[in-house]
Formats: sequence, structure tokens, C-alpha cells
Amino acid sequence: MPLFPDERSVRTTPEGLLWEPSERWVRGRKGDVTVVDSRHPVLVWEPDLPVPCYAFPRAEVRTDLLRPAKDPRPGSHTGSQIFYDLQADGQVVENAAWTFPAADLADHIAFEWFHRWGSGLDHWYEEEEEIFVHPRDPHKRVDALPSSRHVRVEIGGTVVADSHRPVLLFETGLPTRYYLPREDVRLDLFEPTDHRTGCPYKGRAQYWTWRGAGEVPRNILWCYAEPLPAVAPVKGLLAFYNEAVDLTVDGERLQRPVTPFTASLRA
Repeated sequence: MPLFPDERSVRTTPEGLLWEPSERWVRGRKGDVTVVDSRHPVLVWEPDLPVPCYAFPRAEVRTDLLRPAKDPRPGSHTGSQIFYDLQADGQVVENAAWTFPAADLADHIAFEWFHRWGSGLDHWYEEEEEIFVHPRDPHKRVDALPSSRHVRVEIGGTVVADSHRPVLLFETGLPTRYYLPREDVRLDLFEPTDHRTGCPYKGRAQYWTWRGAGEVPRNILWCYAEPLPAVAPVKGLLAFYNEAVDLTVDGERLQRPVTPFTASLRA
């Protein structure tokens, strides 16, 4: 007998989409208007995107708020030709929703997430917890573990952090991140910026930029002041992009990894 019944497995469509039913209660709002209220969402992975989106049964979507898109964007999603503008809370959001051409998903509608693309619905919730940027991938883990490793961080030969009490954050598909107490970081060598990001696994982050010389990317240092409960150990700690600093852990100099962030850090 399989560990999971077939209806819980990831399925593939001829168009190259992967999809999987979810048991989470998902709601999406535009302003004060609840547009999606679904207890039968489906997670969909598109071939060229590393993170999933949700698609919802039409019966669990306020389809009365959707209009055929005036300026549809064929090609922006895998084979999709049908797009909708959303009219809610006194606003019109162009191409806020679409349908996938796959027969398996013919009766489902997907939505953009505002904090990812700058359009779509404003707020999303899984159960009672607000989720940012994109849905969480059920096949991905994020673990924050306190450690006694010796972590030293250098920029251009200058030691900017030295700690024996890091929290190591292990996230599937990304290099280990080393979160360090503020007392162990030369924060006087950095200045805060207005840059902010959101993560569905960790919460909202604030950033600092290197004050010194050299070609060092901006916003190289960050902190989650109020992280999500699952990664509570990193609260208030500081982390650097491994891709752009020199990290030595327990006396071993680590190679700079190549990740999805590498290109943006060089920009």
C-alpha cells in the first residue's frame, strides 16, 4: 500500500504543469473584499518558475468581480490564453487572474499575488496566517537551528562579523544562511536602507548597505525583526548574502555559492 493515496500525489499535464491538491483553507482579499475563499485549492508549478501558485475552483471565487481582460497577456503563464481583470474595492486590476489550458485544471482560476508581481490581490491567508510573496511549497523545508559554530564574515579583507553563537537557517534549494547576534556584527560599518522584502517562510526583512569601499552590492545585510513562528530563532539576528561576502566557518573558508540571487546582487 502506498504511503500516500494517489489523489494526494503530484500530477503532470501535457502542457508541462505540475499540480497537487492542497487541504489548506486559503483566502485572498483585495482591500476589504474577499475575492477567494477556498477549502479546495490546488498548487500549480509552472515549468519556468521555481515556486508554485494557487488555482481555485470557480465555485470558491467571486467570479462576479471578474471581467474578460481588456489587454490580455498571452505567454505570461504556461499556454494561458484566458485572462481576467478584477473589479473590486473601487479599483480595476488588469490581468489579475487567468485560467490554465490544462484539462485537469479547466474549472480553476489562478491569481497574481501583489507582493510578488505588484498586481493582483493585496492579502493572502493560509488558515489564519497571512502569507507573503507566493504560496509555500509543501515539498520545501526551512529549519532555523541555534549553533556554536565559529562564523567569521569578511568584506574586502575587513572582518565585519565574528560569532560563536549563530543560528543556521537551512532552506531547501538555497545555501545555509548564518544569522548572527547584533553584538557580533560591526553594524557601524553599514547603513540602513529603505529596501524591504517578504518571504512566505520567514516574514518581512529590512536591510543594510556596506559603507566602505569596493564593489559591494547594496542591501547585503538583512534582519527579520518579527519572523514567522516557524523560524522564531532568527528574530533580530543579522545575515549576509553568502554570494557576496567571504565566510569562514570553523576555520574553513566557504566558496561563494551561485544561487537565484547571484545575478541581482551583481546588478
